[in-house]
Amino acid sequence: MADNLLLVTGLSGAGKSTVLDVLEDLQYEVVDNLPVRLLRPFVEGSRENAALAVGIDSRSRGFSAETLVQTTRRLEQISGRKPAIIFVTCDEDVLRLRFTETRRRHPLAVDRPVIDGMLIERHMMEPLIEQSDHTFDTTRLSIADLRQLIEGKFLLSKSAPITIGVVSFAFRHGLPREADLVFDVRFLKNPHYVKALRDSSGLEKEVALYICSDPAYQVFFSRMLEMLRPLLPLYKKEGKRYLTIAIGCTGGRHRSVMVAKNLRNHLVQEKHKAEVRHRDL
Repeated sequence: MADNLLLVTGLSGAGKSTVLDVLEDLQYEVVDNLPVRLLRPFVEGSRENAALAVGIDSRSRGFSAETLVQTTRRLEQISGRKPAIIFVTCDEDVLRLRFTETRRRHPLAVDRPVIDGMLIERHMMEPLIEQSDHTFDTTRLSIADLRQLIEGKFLLSKSAPITIGVVSFAFRHGLPREADLVFDVRFLKNPHYVKALRDSSGLEKEVALYICSDPAYQVFFSRMLEMLRPLLPLYKKEGKRYLTIAIGCTGGRHRSVMVAKNLRNHLVQEKHKAEVRHRDL
């Protein structure tokens, strides 16, 4: 069973506890804040092929990113089980705001400013960021969005249908890190330059009609569907349970929103399990 031994780590305040809570709901055996030296005994003492999720981060006693990477490699050599590393991250400004709003102390900045602890931790975690198998950036994700992504990717039942997440985004805010496929729709006519449409969004009929009037739209959309149709069964066969398709434009308000909405609707019509999220709207 792929990905049934998960090592959950990341930056403090980024959402690691939420990830572990979701995995516990998915029937993983979960343990948090485990000292690195106890990882191997814990895995070896568990039932064969049991679904395990282990939380280890900078709070864990004796934590060292380099030691943790070495431990996971030895664990694979000895037991044949390779932990899939989940890294939960977030932008600095949002993390600082979260600590301020909750009045929590950063675990590495008990007697100093939060930002000092954040910088120390990010430096400590660099080896794990490079080694991670799954990275979740929660900067613009709600708890519900994060839960949805985790459930889609780590559901234990192989018989579950693949869930397709369609997300619209603005290129100026960066690519969604969870994206598997990315489509750029900045070549379409931009409603931003039409005064009557500028303050509207791609969810509104007038904006949709304007974008659809671009001859390039129908050609692009039909060919995108033609490409996706044969790929989706292959992703499912490969064992993928959650596929994220990202649609991007300049501001994430008009073109990407409209195309993402239409793509989700077409996928549902074709009997796929699909949902849509507008990251930057």
